[in-house]
Amino acid sequence: MKTKTFLNCLLALLLSMPMNAQQKLFTLEDLNFGGRNYHNLRPQNMFLTWWGDQLVQTDVEECSLVNPKTGKKTKLFTLDQINEWAKSDGDQRQVRHLMSATFPYPDQPIVAVGNRHAFLLIDFKQKQIVWQDSLSGQQANDWSPQSKATAYVENSQLFVVDAQGKKHQLTTDGSREIVYGQSVHRDEFGITKGTFWSPDGQHLAFYRMDQSMVTDYPQVGIPSLPREGWSKTEGISAPIAEMEPDKYPMTGTNTHVVTIGVYDLQTQKTIYLKTPAVEYAAMPSQPQSPCYFTNIAFSPDSRHIFVQELNRDQNDCRLVSYDAETGKREYELCRETSDKYVEPLHPIQFLPWSPNTFILQSQRDGYNHLYLYSIKGECIKQLTKGPWVVLDVLGFNQKTKSIIIASNEKHPLQRNLYAVDAWTGQLTPLDNGEGVHRGVLSEGTGSLLYDKWQTPTTPNNIDLVNAKDGKGKRLLTAEDPWKDYLQPIYENGSIKAADGTTDLYWRMVKPRDFNPAKQYPTVVYVYGGPHAHNVDASWHWLSRSWETYMAQKGYIVFILDNRGSENRGRDFEQAPFRQLGQVEMQDQMKGVEFLRTLPYVDSNRLGVHGWSYGGYMTISLMTNYPDVFKVGVAGGPVIDWHWYEVMYGERYMDTPQQNPEGYAKTSLIAKAKNLKGKLQIIIGYNDPTVVPQHALSFIRACVEAGTQPDFFAYPGEGHNMMGHASVHLHERITQYFEDYLK
Repeated sequence: MKTKTFLNCLLALLLSMPMNAQQKLFTLEDLNFGGRNYHNLRPQNMFLTWWGDQLVQTDVEECSLVNPKTGKKTKLFTLDQINEWAKSDGDQRQVRHLMSATFPYPDQPIVAVGNRHAFLLIDFKQKQIVWQDSLSGQQANDWSPQSKATAYVENSQLFVVDAQGKKHQLTTDGSREIVYGQSVHRDEFGITKGTFWSPDGQHLAFYRMDQSMVTDYPQVGIPSLPREGWSKTEGISAPIAEMEPDKYPMTGTNTHVVTIGVYDLQTQKTIYLKTPAVEYAAMPSQPQSPCYFTNIAFSPDSRHIFVQELNRDQNDCRLVSYDAETGKREYELCRETSDKYVEPLHPIQFLPWSPNTFILQSQRDGYNHLYLYSIKGECIKQLTKGPWVVLDVLGFNQKTKSIIIASNEKHPLQRNLYAVDAWTGQLTPLDNGEGVHRGVLSEGTGSLLYDKWQTPTTPNNIDLVNAKDGKGKRLLTAEDPWKDYLQPIYENGSIKAADGTTDLYWRMVKPRDFNPAKQYPTVVYVYGGPHAHNVDASWHWLSRSWETYMAQKGYIVFILDNRGSENRGRDFEQAPFRQLGQVEMQDQMKGVEFLRTLPYVDSNRLGVHGWSYGGYMTISLMTNYPDVFKVGVAGGPVIDWHWYEVMYGERYMDTPQQNPEGYAKTSLIAKAKNLKGKLQIIIGYNDPTVVPQHALSFIRACVEAGTQPDFFAYPGEGHNMMGHASVHLHERITQYFEDYLK
């Protein structure tokens, strides 16, 4: 009898173990990117790179060649071997891992790695260093595989070190006011860096930005006291806060002047392109730059430089050719104008098999598509066409003479891969037609690509794909990393926009034990601005992990991509022109109307939360519809577009002088008196993007109006809370809804 009782207990215990394993609850340490357990709950992945047309898996301890037919891996070398061949003789010279190893020469067994002391090229067949420099960690470091020269910035000056290690100083007047070799125009127009090597590695184009005429925004640095050993009795004074101003050109004010230099590695001379800004810069009575210069590209023979030049009104864009040797302006290849704005985001790309032909991306027909051009500016033909968007150009398959792209032709929420015939424009699908695919093309002939993809129920798959016909080999099928946790319900659908015709897509996250007979407090999460979307056909419909946390606490979270968000075409994106926030609010309120039709949504407990543009939308919704939203949390909110940066603000609003009615209508200062619900405003105290003046001005307006928002600032943090501060932030956001909405 005792034996039977023991066996029954043991059986019950064994049966309960899987159930208990399914009973885990999430914490923010699990879900938030700054959390201590976050990396364990991300879908399994592989670090991959190309060695010509050969795929290499890079890992911490070794690099392995991946067989394209079988998927099997063959070890190339280990981390220990690399350090042995590099003769690493100390901590500073140790290569720490191989995840960032690259293979810059398709036909040579050369791997590029770095340590804290140098950048190394190692021949893994000969087992020795074949080249190295000592510039690891320099600012704006840009290395050319062709010439082995490196451009970098040091003490505000631009330098080039050639392959022999000789250092060339290109500038002498660099300073906080005169900035060389770094990103300009506040990273708008697709700009991410400030130096550009020619294909042969013999010419370096670089930005020079004169921002002496730009107003300083008075940021304040708050020093930290030592955690231990500091004592007032010892007579040591606490550090004093210091001014750390940012150059911040606000709408309607002076902006910086940019010119483009070109350094010749052979002659060791620098010339400047004779752009309109060169002549303009010589006129001190005219401090405002007339042009934005972006999407710098060299011709395949390195003799010409192509620049897209956009006027300050951002409604007239010209693609212009310059002589790389003399800087002479040669000719204008094409021009695009608009009654709203033109936004160039992509440099031209030359066909590898036709050096006098390039592709240009443009929204001129209403959607971002590819156009084939000759080097003299003749538009040969439009290659892609339809009510869908080319999302990216991955590169070229030289064997089939095709262009490999990502697009949302299948569905606005998807991202799929295609080969586009460079002459006929015919599309060949390269994936399964589902979900969101992010491919990387091989760096030899472009005949292969690896494709990391997700669907709403697929955490991560990786395929090695033939770029001709899409046939491939599965390399990884990731398990659900949340399989041992109690997961919420993720749903997706669409409603009509406020115009009555446009489809808008939403995501909803419900508690795991959702009961349609109950009513739930519901939070609308919103961004709403340009160059972003919140809903697509990736894992969990692109749900943010904070939504999972809120659903676990008994909330429904609703997310809607309104007009003005990305990847839906020019007219969709430009709907808010000159009146930011207004069309977006109309669409978000259509989402609220939809929520009110659902019996399980408690319309008396609606909250709203967003960050940056979403913070602006949060306060806009709470003050324009004060009887709808009971609680809101606005992070890093824009309050008045007068105080936002020139490039972004004037694109969508024109200048305050041109559009005073629009600026007045969209400002939230006058709306402070309308606040009824509980509103918490959170900012980074040193935000260089949406400067603290926004939030502080709104709070002052609330004081004058007698309304009562709450406020929290993170000292030393910028526009987003980094590291573990993000866990603290999301706990604070959550707790605010727990206190006032639940």
